Order: sequence, then C-alpha cells, then structure tokens
Amino acid sequence: MPALNPPRPHTETLANGLRVTLRHAPNLKRCAAALRVAAGSHDVPLAWPGLAHFLEHLLFLGTERFPAEQGLMAYVQGHGGQVNARTSERTTDFFFELPPQVFNGGLQRLSDMLAHPRMNLDDQLREREVLHAEFVAWSQDPTAQQQLALFDGLSPTHPLRGFHAGNRDSLPVQQPEFQQALQDFHQRFYQTGQMTLSLAGPQSIEELKQMALTFGAVISVGENLPQQAPVALMESSVASYQQAGERRLDLLFTFEALPNASTEALAFLCHWLNAAKPGGLLTVLRECGLAEHLNAKPLYQFAGQAVLHVEFTTTASASVLSEKLLDWLGFFAAQQDWALLRDEYAAVLQRQQQVSSALQLARLDSEQLETGLSEQGVAALKDILKKIGAVDNFSGEWQLPTPNPFLRAEAPPSNAGLIRGQTSKHRGLRTFAQDRSRSRRENSPMQFSLALPDNTAEGAIYLRWRLESKPQPRHQQSLENRLQPLREDARQAGVDFSFSASGNEWLLKMTGLQESMLTVLEHALKELTSPDAGFSQEEPNSAALIPIKQLLKALPDHCLEQSSVADDLQQLWSTARWEGLAIGLSAQTQAAMGFALSRVPGIADTQPSSPSSINGQRLWTTLDTGSSEHALLLFCPTATKDISDEAAWRLLAHICQTPFYQRLRVELQLGYAVFSALRQVHGQTGVLFGVQSPSVAPLNLLQHMEEFLNDLPAMIDGIDEATFVAQRQALTDQFQIAALPVAQAAELLWQGKLAGHSSDYLAQLPQAILDIDRSALRAAAQRLIKAEGGWRGLASGSQPEAPWQVAK
Repeated sequence: MPALNPPRPHTETLANGLRVTLRHAPNLKRCAAALRVAAGSHDVPLAWPGLAHFLEHLLFLGTERFPAEQGLMAYVQGHGGQVNARTSERTTDFFFELPPQVFNGGLQRLSDMLAHPRMNLDDQLREREVLHAEFVAWSQDPTAQQQLALFDGLSPTHPLRGFHAGNRDSLPVQQPEFQQALQDFHQRFYQTGQMTLSLAGPQSIEELKQMALTFGAVISVGENLPQQAPVALMESSVASYQQAGERRLDLLFTFEALPNASTEALAFLCHWLNAAKPGGLLTVLRECGLAEHLNAKPLYQFAGQAVLHVEFTTTASASVLSEKLLDWLGFFAAQQDWALLRDEYAAVLQRQQQVSSALQLARLDSEQLETGLSEQGVAALKDILKKIGAVDNFSGEWQLPTPNPFLRAEAPPSNAGLIRGQTSKHRGLRTFAQDRSRSRRENSPMQFSLALPDNTAEGAIYLRWRLESKPQPRHQQSLENRLQPLREDARQAGVDFSFSASGNEWLLKMTGLQESMLTVLEHALKELTSPDAGFSQEEPNSAALIPIKQLLKALPDHCLEQSSVADDLQQLWSTARWEGLAIGLSAQTQAAMGFALSRVPGIADTQPSSPSSINGQRLWTTLDTGSSEHALLLFCPTATKDISDEAAWRLLAHICQTPFYQRLRVELQLGYAVFSALRQVHGQTGVLFGVQSPSVAPLNLLQHMEEFLNDLPAMIDGIDEATFVAQRQALTDQFQIAALPVAQAAELLWQGKLAGHSSDYLAQLPQAILDIDRSALRAAAQRLIKAEGGWRGLASGSQPEAPWQVAK
C-alpha cells in the first residue's frame, strides 16, 4: 500500500496575464477546474446591489456556441460530474469536476460562458425572479439572518453592512443604466488579469498547462486591477464587540493592516481553538460548566482586514467567557513558535490532501494557502494575538490539546494469514488471502469485496445493525455526541466516518486512508458500546435546514418499515443482527481486522435481507418543515431488483435531468431548488424528483411532475439516434471501475449488496446500461408512469386524493 505524498501545485502566470496553478496527482480518478475572478459583491457600484451575484447566474444561461441544454451545467451533470459557483465579497468562483476523457469539454464551456455571455433580456427577467425567490427564502431564514446580524457591530459605512444578494427591486434589468453597468462590470473584471485558473488531475503538468493555455486563449486579455480598499471595519478604536442570545454568545474581533500571511495564521489559530480534546479550551470550559460548544472561524478577510468570530453555546455570562478565552489565548501566545502544534497541523493538512477529491484540491489551490504555518505565518499570528490583547501573563493551568492518536497509526501486520481476535460469533470471517487458499464457499457477516484493487491507500468499511425495535431519538443523538470528538480526530487523519439511524437500523460507514482506519474502527465500536453510552442529554448544535433538505434527510427513514420504539439501549445492542462489507482493503489490513470486529456488538447476520417493496402503491407523507415555503420529493423505485431494471432507471434519470430542470425551473419558474437524480436508499433504486417553491403548493408541484413524466415516452422518441447512443455511453462510462473514486465505488457496492446483487455487480452494471435500447427505455418509462414500483411522496403539505394513500 503506497504512502502518498501530496504533490505541490505548479504555479505560474501565462503570457496573457492568466494566473494558473497546476496539480499533477496520478492517484486521482477525476479532473477538476476552479476559476477565481478577483471581483465580488463589494466591487459592484453602490447603485446596483446584487449585480455580481446576478451576473454569476446569467453566465450559466448558455451562449451561442453552447445553449443552456449543451452548456456547462448540463454537460457536467450528463457526465456524472459536479458543478457550482459562488459569489463572495471580493471574489467569484466557478468550479467543476469531470472524468478525464471529457474534461476538455467542460473547460471549453467554462471559457465560452465567461467570455461570451448571451445577456438576453428575457433570460435576465426570468433569472431575476429566481434571485428574488432566493432572496425571499434568505430573508425568512433565521440562520441566515443571524449570520447577517453578526456584522451589526461594524461601521455602518463598511460594505459588510450592505445588501448584496440582489432582488427584484435592486436589479432593474430594463433600465439602460443598469445594462451598461452590467456590461462594464463584466468587461472590467472578467479578463485574464483578474483570473486564477486551478487545474487538478492525473494528467502531467505539461498536459494541464496546455489545457490552461487553450482556456486562456478565449478570455479577454487584461491587466490586474487593484480592488478598492474598504473603509475601516470599526468607527472607534475599539476592535471587538459581542452579541448575546438564548444559549449563545458571539465574540467578534476585527483587524486592520494585517500582513499577507494572516490567512494561514487565522486558519491555524481557529484549528486549535476548535480542538475538542483533552487539554483544549473547549474541554476545560465544559468541565467548568461554562460552554457546551465552541466554533471559531474568520467571517471576512481582504486587504489586511479580517473579522474573527468565536461562537459559544452557553448559559454563562459574557464577561466570564471572554476572560477565559483571553486567558487561554495568553497561554497559547506563550508557546515558543508553536513547534509541536505546527508539526501536527502540517500532518493534518497532508492527510487531508491525500484523501481530497480533484475538486477539493483545485479549490484549495485557488486559495493559494500554505500547507501549514510558515515562518511568515508565525509572525502574522503573533501580530494577531497582540491585537486581540492576548498577553503571556495568563492565570489558568492550561495545557496544550493532546496529540491526535490517529496521525501516528501503526501499520497493519504483514502476516495476512490468521485473523487476530476472531471469536466464535465471527466464525466464517476470512480474508481474501484465505479465500484464495480454500475451495469451499462460506457465508460471513463481514464480506470482503474483490471489486476494487487492494493495493491503494484508501478503502471503505460498512457495518449495519438491524434492531428489534426503533431506538429512541435521544439515543441516536447521544451516540453521535459521544462520537463527535473521535470523528474530528479521524477526519484529520484521513478517515471520514458517520453513524446514522434509519428506522430500526444503524449504519457505521468509514472511508479514507487504510493506515488509520482499523484503529478508528476499534475506537468507534468502543464508544458505541460503552456502558454509559446513550445517556448524555446534550442538545444537537445544528443549523435549521431548508424544507427540501429536511425532506431529503427524512427520506431514508420513510423507506423502511416502521416499528415500535424501544428505550433499553443495551438490550437493543445485544439482540441486534449485524453484517458488513469491506472494500479495497489490502491483505495486511484484512488480516488485522479481526480484533476490531471482535468488538462488534450483536449477533452475526449471515441471512441476506431484501428492501421492502411498495410495488403499485402511491404513498404520501406530510412533514411539518416549519417554513412558509413549499417542498415536494417524489421517489419512484424500480419494480424489481433485477439489474436490467436498475440500468433502465439509471438511463431514465440521466435523460430526465436537464429537461426536468429546464421545464420546472427555467420555463415554469416553479422554484429555485429543482432537481432530478437517481437515488439508492437501503438497496432500493429509484428516480428522485424534488422541488422547493416559495409560492406553488405540493399538490400543484405534483401535477407538474406528473405532466413531465407523462411526456417521457414522447421525449425518448424525440431524441435522435446519435444523441441517444452518446447519452447512453456517457452514463456507461461513469460506472467503469477504473474511473470510480473509492468512496463512490464503495457506496455503489454497498447498495448493491443491500439489493441482493452478486459480488460482480459493478462489472455487470455498465454492460446492462449498454443493453438498454430505445424500446426498452420507453417500456421502462411506462412502468415508471404507472408506478409499478410504487411512488413515495414526501411533502410539506397534505396528500392528494386516491390512488394516493397516507403512508403508515
């Protein structure tokens, strides 16, 4: 298993003024581009607030060369990639990720839409309504308004106090003056001197540079334009302020004239402020009963200015917490250049890069941050602490946070034969090495998949428990609270894990570096089954979700049969039936896995389970989202578990994605959150349609969805043969094993196991998709329309009439 040293990106400025960062990472399965424009919402003329955000939206509406249905968003989604954009205070970012063989097509579309936006007036009017709907939702979102209110202590003349989202009133698109301002903003900032292009992928630096040159040849050439520096953050000499609310305290520190390395210095400081481990600030505050949660992060950084936000969940007085924080910062400032903390911080960042996707790496490179705290960063941090008022005459008996144990995990033993720690309840557990030496086939609760190579640094482990009853929600929350410090340590060491509940099932999922995974697994199982586990009454510290996200979070729970609720956690564990799947693990890691699995609670389950079926039924669940906005999810599973049915449903979802968005969002303007996608839930494969709307009720949204589905057969017949073949091939290419990142392949294999598919499921799926011809797809569309596999609706409003019925 190779030890990966994350490569440093190559950085240069091309002859036309375009700055580029190029990262050659041979382990990546995807390529990504992140384009940063040095212009944002604070660079807009005062007369037109929201213009920068509006322009970002307009650029996605298509060009003469690439109309919307062939533009970047449709292209990326059609090839199974990711795409998005973001307008910030002083920057605008566009980013996408694609398989290598189609990456150039994405770059062509990105450069064309940036250089040649269509700016059609009718398009602008429609898109303004979308922005207005977003503005209405934002203005009614308590979390968003709370974040905005954090700036209330700043000078009223600073742009952070202004309105920048854009709405119907601030964007008078029919006025010539506004159109001139829009054109001027685009011409001034959307040129090479204001842009940084970051590319990451398995290609060589020379190949990536050629892509950057081709991209830059389309963009207008220009020089870097200094962005106007804002006024002072504060009107007086006071550089901090506080805001207190119910069980909440916000401390805000403002800075002027910071050195260039202050960005890395603030990131380093926040990392250690947020460390929830023995010796850290939060642990001491919890022990003293002063705070339950702490979160520190910079809210704003530009031109030597910064705003640092330290948020506490607490009922203690502001003065006591402020005193404790400053005392800890004094202790922190007294550490001699933070040598030990810098070493661990650099190791954390290195691990994070090892497991980062191409998109994450490209976006990281566009920030141009150091991979640690440099000597310049040390000087900047000292300056920051001095400006906060941290002095080294602290009074508390503080300690440095304990080192992360997973950053120095022991390598698995080289002997891949016997499984250490195997017990009678795990009889049948075996490694691939043992499999190859035996001719007999045995059932095992933990299966080791051969679908992925076992010589890479990454792997995945899934453990599922089926419980006799549904656990009390407080048990789930309590277990998650207990796991949170462990999750953070694991994440820093390159292992991402989650512990989730759906109905009467619990799922522990781990992906990331094998180097630390088994040690993390052992610690997680120990925490889950400790005698006092499940009795913490600590409340969750999470932001409220928008309605459509609430429905998405609830969907898995409603796809399982409902059961009674039990309160005895230890009884639930003792009678739970468990099974698992390990993917991509080396022989050495498999050999070392027995001890970890000896800690798994419950009874080994070797009997495969099949997902519950709702064939022919239309089931409706109404959920109170606590919002005036409306939302609807429609989940349409396959009628059978046959892989040919799954292949047909995947092709249907692939073909529906752009037309569904185009009709319901662009043409009908029903809402701003509009999507359709293939979704697998507990082994059920289905097409999922979703809409959130500020004005259209769920029953009307359902009617629009049904009209779209009824048009599906005609839409399929209207696709020309060349396009049909190309779309089918594009979908097939997404499931070639060699092109799948480990985490994505692992999730597919897990869902395949739950659905009862054979172990070569991933090898069969691409061919099954290629076997779907037009008549088979048309027949699949008819089965979907007739709800042969059932329809499941989750909505913020009451159910329609028969044949719909209320889900039990």
